[in-house]
Amino acid sequence: MSQYNIAVVVGSLRKDSFNRKLATALARLAPADFSFTQLRLDDLPLYNQDDDGQQAASVLRFKGEIKAAQGVLFVTAEYNRSIPGVLKNAIDNASRPYGQSAWVGKPAGVIGASVGAIGTSMAQQHLRNVLAYLDMPTLGQPEAFIHAKEGLFDADGGIGAGSREFLQGWMNQYVAWVKKHA
Repeated sequence: MSQYNIAVVVGSLRKDSFNRKLATALARLAPADFSFTQLRLDDLPLYNQDDDGQQAASVLRFKGEIKAAQGVLFVTAEYNRSIPGVLKNAIDNASRPYGQSAWVGKPAGVIGASVGAIGTSMAQQHLRNVLAYLDMPTLGQPEAFIHAKEGLFDADGGIGAGSREFLQGWMNQYVAWVKKHA
């Protein structure tokens, strides 16, 4: 495959989200044959099984974007030691109706940043549990629990010097994972 299109699911709606910034900066570390598209979550309805027979246009769009991708990158915040509701809602919408999940077989990477010293470790663990059920091969190592502090990003919005080598290594592993499983 000459080009890998990655669907990026950012688990935060906040305008100045650390995780949206992280997703954008990480994309800069990828090789030229990888492109990253941040998917829209804010227009997805709350998942309701009654809607499985006639999913909203926004849900069908979201599922189509996932199906068209060769991999998925989850960049998540951590709310109350778990994944944000908006992320879980997006996952649920795209996994339904039963037997028609857009997630199946998509190689995934999980990463996230938080102002807390342990980053998004708990949210990532919960997300990995969900992704295992969805039959998504998920990169296990290296784990990356990013502490969002001064210097994480440089003046141009890229990864700062203190974290660049580690996150470049993470991206290299993710790229190899997608190429192996896509």
